[in-house]
Amino acid sequence: MSAVSRVFGGCRTLMAKAATNAAAAAGSGAGKEGKGILKTVPVSQTLANFAGESELSRATAVKKVWEHIKGNNLQNPENRKQIICDDKLKTIFGDKDTVGFTEIAKLLSPHFPKSV
Repeated sequence: MSAVSRVFGGCRTLMAKAATNAAAAAGSGAGKEGKGILKTVPVSQTLANFAGESELSRATAVKKVWEHIKGNNLQNPENRKQIICDDKLKTIFGDKDTVGFTEIAKLLSPHFPKSV
């Protein structure tokens, strides 16, 4: 029995240490600005009008576009990978009638400033 207790006792020690490290990592990230596609940056006026916010991250912009697409049922029923653009989407996608879902991030790119 002492071998079993020794194994589980060691496990508890490891778990306690992991919980402490996780809590420290979560606390140190508070207040930091996102990086990469999660970094909030000013966007073009057309994208700001579409999203209702003047500063967005790339991930948030794509999420808002998808919310609009799903909310207005704009996916082609025969080919779900294709988006049928309404007037609101045409303003940010350059007057295209249809867009592939893989093109969304590429078409949103001009609405974000180039990083120096």
